Amino acid sequence: MLNASPGPETWKADALSMYQRLLPAEFFEQLQSVAQTRQNNRVYTFSVVIWLMIQQRLGGSASLESAVLELMGGLPASFWPRPCKRLQDNHYSRSSLSSHTGAYNKARQALPLPVVEQSCDRMFEQLATLTDGNLAALGGRVFFLDGTSVRLAHSAELCQLYPPGSNQHGESHWPLLRMLVAHELQTGLAMRPQWGAMHGLHAVSEQELLEVAIDRLPSVSIVAGDANFGVFSVAYAAVQRSHPVVLRLTVQRAQRLAGGPLRDGIDRPVVWKPSRDDRRSHPGLPQDACVRGHLIVCQVQPSDTAAPFLLALFTTIETGRDEVLKLYGQRWNIETDLRALKSTLHMDQLSCTTPEMVAKELDLAMAAYNLVRAVAYLASQQTGIPPRGYSFTRVRNIIRTFAPLIAASSDPSQAQHYADKMMYYVRQAKLPRRKRKRPSYPRAVWPERQLFPNRKA
Repeated sequence: MLNASPGPETWKADALSMYQRLLPAEFFEQLQSVAQTRQNNRVYTFSVVIWLMIQQRLGGSASLESAVLELMGGLPASFWPRPCKRLQDNHYSRSSLSSHTGAYNKARQALPLPVVEQSCDRMFEQLATLTDGNLAALGGRVFFLDGTSVRLAHSAELCQLYPPGSNQHGESHWPLLRMLVAHELQTGLAMRPQWGAMHGLHAVSEQELLEVAIDRLPSVSIVAGDANFGVFSVAYAAVQRSHPVVLRLTVQRAQRLAGGPLRDGIDRPVVWKPSRDDRRSHPGLPQDACVRGHLIVCQVQPSDTAAPFLLALFTTIETGRDEVLKLYGQRWNIETDLRALKSTLHMDQLSCTTPEMVAKELDLAMAAYNLVRAVAYLASQQTGIPPRGYSFTRVRNIIRTFAPLIAASSDPSQAQHYADKMMYYVRQAKLPRRKRKRPSYPRAVWPERQLFPNRKA
């Protein structure tokens, strides 16, 4: 573990050095000994394959060929702690390595999934330890949770495990999975996702995914979610693991807790007990199961033209009403995080055709996302701008540009030169400050196509 290492101000800012710091050679050697595997004289070691897969995701689902060409361009010798003959002998020099993608593809397929999961968990734990995401007013880190769907390649195996959706017109073509993510409010770091089938007999809900993934959250983390997570099972699962909650409730559920109609200004202690439906879906709940907290109701007006509505929150945090409302007001950040994952890192549709490769791609996509967030955090430490004040897409593009240059540097001084240059541009990747809300476009429809007379012969 690197918990006792110096603070983030001493990190090397480039993503490659950060990756090797978070996942050193000793870590992979330990995994090899546990898995009882040997990687002598291999070019595509665990460390190399995971880094190249991360680079593919940073490149927006780049091709296998782009990853192999980056290896041809050169990676630091620290990726191979033990001498590799194929990289040392004159007959098998680095320049004579094959540029075909077959060996890399086989290495991706053979990469054990437990190695990927442990690597992603270690990266997240290290970054969470070395970054300061605590909110002093709330006494801990806040993780917003939300779910989304991911479209997969059409294959018999994936269609059986993640059935496509259907409607009155028939069944869709693409398999779909439901994915749950948990993102830290301050730094934007994300835990390894949890997923399952979205349709079919074995479909899972976002609440079920949370009950599995919540064990991987850092201790005493505040769990925040929208009305989809404002159910008893989520609150009970979090409190049983010593995680405070801030959950939005539907109007009907809030009225049952309040014992009457809702009104602006309600802030009262309540005891949340499971309903008959809660016990039917969770038969293992104890007879005395309950969650003690506060019910907060506030009238909110989203915009000048929108009608006001009552926002109901259930929380087990002992801070004031204003702090809780301010916290939930930042929930939209996870929507932009999902946009970064699905649009910038191209997680909206995966091209792999086996369940194990789907798992590897999802996990390593989140590892790539965390590296970008970590670089933005380092920039924020130098400028004082909050980590979320940087454009994720611009920071990703800068890392894509400089990572191959840093990897192929001939000496440490040249690598440091490129790393300093990269951070110079990262510090410029600030989000614009919009002083006023941009006017919306007027509502309009496309005109119907005009029918022209036929041309005469």
